[in-house]
Amino acid sequence: MNRPSSPPVLQATLNALTENAIASNLEQSASAASSVLATPPAALLAGGPDPQHFDWAEVWYPIYAIEDLNRSAPIPFTLLGRDLVIWWEPTAQQWRVMEDKCPHRLARLSEGRISEAGYLECPYHGWSFSGSGQCEHIPQLPENAAALQSPRACVKSLPTATRQGFLFVYPGKPENAAKTAIPIVEAMEETPEKWVCINIVRDLPYDALTLLENVLDPSHVPYTHHRTVGNRANAAPVDLEMLDYGKHGFTGKWKEGPRRGTLGQQDTRFIAPNLMYHDLTSKQFGRTLTVVYAVPIRKGECRLIARFPFKFSSPWPGRFIRLTPSWYSHIGQNAILEDDQIFLHHQERSLEAAGGSDRLSKAFYLPTKADLFVSQLHQWLRDYQAEPFPGEALPAAARSKAELLDRYHSHTAHCASCRGALANLKRIRLGLAAISTMAWAAIPLLMAWGQTLPTLYSAASSLMALSCLGGWAALGQLERRFYVGRAVPPRNLPEKSKKKN
Repeated sequence: MNRPSSPPVLQATLNALTENAIASNLEQSASAASSVLATPPAALLAGGPDPQHFDWAEVWYPIYAIEDLNRSAPIPFTLLGRDLVIWWEPTAQQWRVMEDKCPHRLARLSEGRISEAGYLECPYHGWSFSGSGQCEHIPQLPENAAALQSPRACVKSLPTATRQGFLFVYPGKPENAAKTAIPIVEAMEETPEKWVCINIVRDLPYDALTLLENVLDPSHVPYTHHRTVGNRANAAPVDLEMLDYGKHGFTGKWKEGPRRGTLGQQDTRFIAPNLMYHDLTSKQFGRTLTVVYAVPIRKGECRLIARFPFKFSSPWPGRFIRLTPSWYSHIGQNAILEDDQIFLHHQERSLEAAGGSDRLSKAFYLPTKADLFVSQLHQWLRDYQAEPFPGEALPAAARSKAELLDRYHSHTAHCASCRGALANLKRIRLGLAAISTMAWAAIPLLMAWGQTLPTLYSAASSLMALSCLGGWAALGQLERRFYVGRAVPPRNLPEKSKKKN
């Protein structure tokens, strides 16, 4: 699917910036490693106290962009296979996350509503809960009945926090939440007014670990993303190095860096269990961060939260980005994600069939240093017993190609900007269709007058009808991009033949 047209300078700027974000660099490994995720004094590190085991529950996870949440209705989400409901408690002026089941008959609370009293109301029998999970009202009981105070009437409420525009939730022991560092982009806290950021959130049809494996691998960009943010001409040996490693992740570097060294050194950090970032400082673009959160929904499915913060040496690129609506940027970002979405879905199934990370050396053939970070990620899984869904298998049936290219349910339905743009597109198309219909209907009436002036009016009416019809069709192509990705990735399109002199 082709992207919408845009001014060449703007499109070139956005393409260049996105390429650097996807294949980005960390200029100073020691300082960057400590700047993105700061750990407060006496704080607990994520993953629990056992030095030999990483517990995925003892982690803060970003699950939604605040701008995409709806304060008037509960929203379902699944984290680590656990069904949750997100809702806004008006009395506390706070986002709440609770288990998505009523203790009465286990109905989904996300199918309910936020009552006039400011409680989350079950759709089945009207039981109502405050943000702490306390049952505040059972319509079938007399007032102040003892059953209201029973722990069995309560819903489990999870600790939440809002940082840098995202809602974070802590699924582990509540007493550890306040002591565990929230993985924010610390560099953006220093001078927030100097940063401009592009964000995208999308649910992906493969594991969080498969996503991390993919974004930790810089060598795939020239081939997989050829014609989107990569170029096969930039493919070259990738000599990765490891700097440090432990239970809470690792850091490494690529001294030459992408684009055959034209942008400088790339250092990479994996912050266990689900955050990976790159940091680039170049003369061309200033400082560019790539931040990828891989949020585990369930086995075989994760939520990608990708952030691309920029601090430019010139103010103009930032102004271009700020003028670009989020929905337009998301169309391009979704296309990039779809470059490898299909084969990654099937690749992880092949790895599982071959024995998974425990049999990695036999399942994968990794003869180059370009795969160092991939093998180190799997080494971390083995060393710290860090499988997020131990003993679980992927769903028996693989998804169809149409399901894998779905954009509406994986992104548009959850994105306020894209939902709004889609609704406006539908309204505009409806208006164009109505105008075109009225213009066509007016032509016979005008022609019936048989005069010169009415004939000119008829020609003008025909032109208006055709123009509206053309606009309706063109916007239909744009509307389709909110629903489904292109069937053939740009890398597989025929190369343009060079003209001979």
